[in-house]
Amino acid sequence: MKQNKYDDIQFFSEYEKMPRSVKGLEAAGEWHVLKALLPKLKNKSVLDLGCGFGWHCRYAREQQASSVIGVDISEKMLQKAREKTDDPAISYIQMPIEEIDFSNGQFDIVLSSLAFHYIRSFREVCKKVYDSLKPEGSFVFSVEHPIFTSRDEQDWYYDDKGNRLHWAVDHYQSEGIRETTFLTNNVIKYHRTISTYLNDVMKAGFTISAVEEPIPSEEMLNTIPDMKDELRRPMFLMISAKK
Repeated sequence: MKQNKYDDIQFFSEYEKMPRSVKGLEAAGEWHVLKALLPKLKNKSVLDLGCGFGWHCRYAREQQASSVIGVDISEKMLQKAREKTDDPAISYIQMPIEEIDFSNGQFDIVLSSLAFHYIRSFREVCKKVYDSLKPEGSFVFSVEHPIFTSRDEQDWYYDDKGNRLHWAVDHYQSEGIRETTFLTNNVIKYHRTISTYLNDVMKAGFTISAVEEPIPSEEMLNTIPDMKDELRRPMFLMISAKK
């Protein structure tokens, strides 16, 4: 059964309070890198997998995309997305990412932000994305970095005074389910190695054009407490590919 943690009342209540939930893309530490990986969106048809509150969908329309479809498993997330959206060129569909079934060559660009580490069948999704893209279409996505997801305990090691000592990596080559804590307990994620992410994208038929392990912007490093710790280990992996 596919986990839909975002429709859990306690989880969603905590998620709503996160800076990126309140302030949008500019509060997301990795957005400046993901934005640079996106191709020109003007007059393009766009699919956003795991669209959440619809921030990327609305950004695509601000960049004059011709049409945008956002897909998410969560009813609560899509309710918020619809509340924040007043644009007939954006439509939202509630379904698991694994079950997408769009027409061949329907989209110019498929993007996804921090969603694929929640799904079991990444290789199959890559193939569906490939089929749904037009020739020369772009696939751009971010996930939690495999160094971040390798352990169930996705947290720092601390000393007895609460200082962050180091970030441990263990069981890296053992791919599969991680039962971890993110906002609440019992959150299911799927750990994959970097090579698996890259190879699954290429085996689907894509040519990889960029791989990024982003760090926060200079502004965030200078203004947000503890943000400099994000230089000590990668939190995100981003891949840009072409059909």
